[in-house]
Amino acid sequence: MTSSSRRGWWCVLVLAVFTVQAANPALDEVSDLLPRLQPQARAELERRAGQWTDWNPDERESFQQRMQAWDDLPRGERDAIREGYLAWHELPTSERASIAAAASRYQALPAEERLALRDAYEALDGSERRGWMLGPVLGSDYPALQPLLAQVPIEEHAALLAALRAMTAQQRRDLAVLVQRSSPQERERLRSELATLEPAGIAAWLWERLDR
Repeated sequence: MTSSSRRGWWCVLVLAVFTVQAANPALDEVSDLLPRLQPQARAELERRAGQWTDWNPDERESFQQRMQAWDDLPRGERDAIREGYLAWHELPTSERASIAAAASRYQALPAEERLALRDAYEALDGSERRGWMLGPVLGSDYPALQPLLAQVPIEEHAALLAALRAMTAQQRRDLAVLVQRSSPQERERLRSELATLEPAGIAAWLWERLDR
């Protein structure tokens, strides 16, 4: 196994474990996330909130205990879990399935191997760890694309990520070359243009940009 593939493997595993922990935050603590979620994820969260009325007293008591445990966590830990929750629900279904499968494989590893993987993840640069929150596809390309993804306006965020995921791996590598040789102002223009493209137009746009 190469060092590159190994790094991708354990980063996906740790992201999987982290998002499992983030799967059920207290509903009142994630209400501020609703406007930022994609429609499908927002509907799912609202559906779960509606389950409250169908629960019996024991189920409600159990939920309230989980809420209390959530409230008792340090603020920084709650913020990190909320970020993971939001990142998980913004991933494409196919990537969530891939991560869920990786989580199962991770849980089946011996304890010492799981600890080694987690320690290796914690040793990563903070920016690279955040990059893996974008999932296994974009996470591996994040270091090269980081200048393009820094300080993305909220109105461009979803469209930009969709365009990047629609690219082939080679196209993202070509884009990284283009990003690295562009000034900060040119990167802003690249980002805005890319966020407006349909998948069918990405290849022509990229070639035109590279030929300039």
